[in-house]
Amino acid sequence: MSKSLLRLDKIQKSFTNSEGQKRLVLDEISFQLQENEVVALLGKSGSGKSTLLRIIAGLELPTEGTVFYRGRPVLSPAEEISMVFQNFALLPWLTVLENVELGLEAQGMPRKQRRQKALETIDTIGLDGFESAYPKELSGGMRQRVGLARALVVEPELLLMDEPFSALDILTAENLRNDLLELWTDKRTHTKSILFVTHDIEEAILMANRILIFSSDPGRIQIEIPNIIPFPRETQTEAFRKLLDQIYTLMTISERERLSLAKARIKTTAVTHPEYAYRLPDVSISELTGLLEAMESHEVHSKVDLPKLADELYLDVNSLFPLTDVLDMLNFTKIVTNGNIVLLAAGKEFAAADILERKHLFAEHLLKYIPLARHIREVLDSKPNHRASKSIFLNELEEFLSEEESERLLSIIIEWGRYAEIFAYDYDAGILSLENPQ
Repeated sequence: MSKSLLRLDKIQKSFTNSEGQKRLVLDEISFQLQENEVVALLGKSGSGKSTLLRIIAGLELPTEGTVFYRGRPVLSPAEEISMVFQNFALLPWLTVLENVELGLEAQGMPRKQRRQKALETIDTIGLDGFESAYPKELSGGMRQRVGLARALVVEPELLLMDEPFSALDILTAENLRNDLLELWTDKRTHTKSILFVTHDIEEAILMANRILIFSSDPGRIQIEIPNIIPFPRETQTEAFRKLLDQIYTLMTISERERLSLAKARIKTTAVTHPEYAYRLPDVSISELTGLLEAMESHEVHSKVDLPKLADELYLDVNSLFPLTDVLDMLNFTKIVTNGNIVLLAAGKEFAAADILERKHLFAEHLLKYIPLARHIREVLDSKPNHRASKSIFLNELEEFLSEEESERLLSIIIEWGRYAEIFAYDYDAGILSLENPQ
């Protein structure tokens, strides 16, 4: 029978900014990790997955709740747990061999013994011949192999990986992922379980026995999905495509639910919280335009296969879902079941229109469906000179959001509003106006 290796009990994590505002990043995270399983944490940026990984590793403490490793609370870094970082985290002045030896040296292992152990791990991970090389001499894939070797050399029971392949090109990432899976399935390491963060749905399906889908603001486990597809897994099989469609559907629904919950919290809070003061995805007009055009060319029987479109455009969770969220908010598209998206009449009209017609249509939908854009326009319309300082809107937003989030949110709306010509913006003066209204 599988043994429980890790248990998380109602983990919460909050951060306090310089204004004293608290932001809840993780909320009520509870799950168990068994021996001999690989688990993926899948979700968009900002859902707290990397923070959770650092808490599990003992690099950060939760605000509330407890992490238990084999029944013991994790209050500091544990020898049985190793972590592979997204950005390689190598010391540039050390050779490959010296970087791999670091963890063993920290454990106090004698030099001769740790050198032999490091050389064995370097050979296992496919780095033989590069022992004396410095990180600057290596490709991204080779540098991540060094990071993986450094994590494995201390023989961890639990291997944590924070987007280990996201900084690599597609072919290099696939090669390294396959090599790691081979090491795991052949039991050529002492690692008993792997927990990794990813934004790549296909990667999660290829590697994991279980997939935990996270929602955002704050990060919560939306749903847990078992993956019983036998190894080796092929992306073109019916079982793989079916699970892929299921996850796409769940992740698009979860974002709509997040927005609904955010609006519901606004209505029930004791403080009068305006509808416009909640998060918007940060996407550019050119990205939205490009995706709508691509959707039109991929439309079959009034539907677009979202997983297929994402695969052809090389879009991962972080790149694709913010765009589909905004198109859904603007009522250009509608998410439906089985990973399909419907291009609505307005979306089709936008994709087929010329530049000026697109601006007019975008302005109409921006004012109708995006509360902050409508609020800014109403304020400008009400002013005798039709001008207002950006700081006015920032101050309004900062009553409910952090300074950083307020700045980010207003910058998004200013870009969208300028494109739609519903208002103008003077960057040097920090003034919004109707000097060039549509």
